[in-house]
Amino acid sequence: MELEVTKIRLPSGKEVGIIEALSFCYDISDTDFQVLKVLLNSEGKNEDSLAEMLKLSKASINRSVNKLVSLGFVERVKDSSSKGGRPRYIYKAIPTERLIEKIVNDFKRCAELFGQLIPKELGKQQQ
Repeated sequence: MELEVTKIRLPSGKEVGIIEALSFCYDISDTDFQVLKVLLNSEGKNEDSLAEMLKLSKASINRSVNKLVSLGFVERVKDSSSKGGRPRYIYKAIPTERLIEKIVNDFKRCAELFGQLIPKELGKQQQ
């Protein structure tokens, strides 16, 4: 199954895929998703190799890996071959099972939050 083309139909009739869902819930861009996908399919990459593979600037890669690290989707490990100067890092996606569990739990939590908010907001409208 190809994640980018798999869609679900929302109650509104609109069809959305995983990228749109992740974008809505986590503010993940297409670039962030492409970086995550590469990291999920590798043993880890540094910013230079990600930039080369994806044909993107190092600045763009840096923004994406930092966002993915802050979301807990990716781990940053100091590159043991890094000598002196600024430390270099290897980025690795968390194990797929943990990533899926995190996303599912976050989506459930979002649903709970909306479930608490909607009755309050709709109740205000009737007053």
